[in-house]
Amino acid sequence: MWTKKPKKAKVFFKDNPWILRLGGSPSIAADINYSADYIVAKAAKDALCVACKGAKFLCGKTRCPLVVRLKYYFKTMPLIDSLGVDGASPPGVFVGRIGYPYVYAGPLVPPIHEDTSVYDSPELWFGKSIDDIVAFRSMLIRGKHRVHVKKFEEAGKIMERTRELALSVGPVDVELALKKKPQRALVLDDEIQPFGPSALLRDVRVGTSRWDQQIEKAYGDIDLKAVEAVTALYRKNVLVSRIQRAFSVGSFGLKDNRRLVPTRWSITAVDSIISKDLIRKIKMFPEINEFRVYESRYLDNRFEVLMMPGAWSYEAMEAWYPGTVWNPTGRNIVVFSDWEGFAGRTTYASIGGCYYAARLAVGELLAKERRQAVVVVLREAHPGYIMPVGVWQVRENVRNAMKQRPRKYNTLEEALQRITSQFQIPLKAWIKRSNLLQEALFQKKITEYVKGH
Repeated sequence: MWTKKPKKAKVFFKDNPWILRLGGSPSIAADINYSADYIVAKAAKDALCVACKGAKFLCGKTRCPLVVRLKYYFKTMPLIDSLGVDGASPPGVFVGRIGYPYVYAGPLVPPIHEDTSVYDSPELWFGKSIDDIVAFRSMLIRGKHRVHVKKFEEAGKIMERTRELALSVGPVDVELALKKKPQRALVLDDEIQPFGPSALLRDVRVGTSRWDQQIEKAYGDIDLKAVEAVTALYRKNVLVSRIQRAFSVGSFGLKDNRRLVPTRWSITAVDSIISKDLIRKIKMFPEINEFRVYESRYLDNRFEVLMMPGAWSYEAMEAWYPGTVWNPTGRNIVVFSDWEGFAGRTTYASIGGCYYAARLAVGELLAKERRQAVVVVLREAHPGYIMPVGVWQVRENVRNAMKQRPRKYNTLEEALQRITSQFQIPLKAWIKRSNLLQEALFQKKITEYVKGH
């Protein structure tokens, strides 16, 4: 019932004069000094960028993601043209996954001194434009230090200070001493989130910082399992993004089991752990007694969340229009889906971290209301969603939907009529891909047979 998201190979284009011509646009390069030295482009083999040159919209998007990235790229590069970076980290850290178990880890530091807390706090991003997100993400320079995920305790002061930064509350002054100037690379690939330049680290200096007391307590408890640490911190209202950051630098778990976790994996792991704990409680609550529809719109993503009476089960569905991130050259709308019943899942969801991010958001509401339900999260991604910004967008979009007053209906048909009126995709296309909708519409329940006899 699902199609796996495609992956694209990458090639390098070292000479791209057309990019410089784009940079000459007044809307991009006004008051900015740049040169060809700033440009090393990376693109997918099937990319249309070279043919399009940011002007023909051959990919079907409403705006060229290259032009948007280029604008902020040129603003960032002149600020970091040296072997040193000095600024206020949000705080932020990044742990890569390429080459696992030997990975690159290190701080994220913008070359400015001001309140940068928003730069790495997804809970504060909802409602901001693509330009806003690209602007502050492009400013984060990533310092890289090679380390084995299980031997990070032996990796010296760079990792010690990186972890110290990860556990901090609020911006921290950081100095990066780099082995080479930050890599001048402009990424032309829809699978890559907006991100700043990177460089290998020679040394790191971290100013005075204040640790999150709850996280510090969990870090100091070497007999507390990682799952228990994550759920305990969440119950104490520690931001999910802070838990994810600490999780990635090996701050939780039994002493001998601690290890670095690539940032991408840590985000999904924490979403999964928290939502699973919420679901465990939800299963003990009474079922809702009406059909509900919750809605949210952001970055040209349309979310409709359907809740139906019944024992807990959950499904996440995504429809990608031609010209969008996961359907860049297709002619037809592509739908992905994954689901779980009352017993839960035993395998990783094929649609990735978005599944767990949305599950956390709906779980929060049901746990708060002390109810359980059959939940279907439906998402339409339109061409206005010109580049991926991370699974936080799904989590916060669905959280936003859960904050709205739901539309309540007596029948499933009425609820589906509302959803159909908000989507461009015909209802039958959703039903065809959905396990839970098919079950609700076509499978008679045991209670109906009992009533009939």
